Amino acid sequence: MNPTVRRLLFATLLAAGLPAAAQSQHRVDPQHLYDYWILLNQNVAVDVPNSARNVNQPGCAAVSYMIGSDGVPRNLKVEKVAPEGDFGQIAMSAVSNFRYGPALSNGNHDPVNTYYVVPFNAPSDAAGQKKVMAPCHLPGYEN
Repeated sequence: MNPTVRRLLFATLLAAGLPAAAQSQHRVDPQHLYDYWILLNQNVAVDVPNSARNVNQPGCAAVSYMIGSDGVPRNLKVEKVAPEGDFGQIAMSAVSNFRYGPALSNGNHDPVNTYYVVPFNAPSDAAGQKKVMAPCHLPGYEN
């Protein structure tokens, strides 16, 4: 293949991939995710191990992920767990089963990066839940 044609083809392929790559880098705070994607399922199946460390204590786990254009979480990663234990594995199991539909303002089904904090054994009052979940907040997501 002619070197000039090869460079032109490479530049075209690179340019075609940039919009998709740029969209998937968009970070959205969980409180504003509804502007892009709406969680569709009310209940999710969760894999809980028979024995796990610290699962009887109040705690949280933060899982980051990208919502793909099909509404399915991808690239899941446990970012924080408090206190140390096996909450991360359980939280990842839950988040992997989330399914999203696009918000009206996201007609193109643009992928976004976000995270979800799963509380464990949290008190029923809002202030208590917030206190348990606070250590799992992830910085760097837009408000």
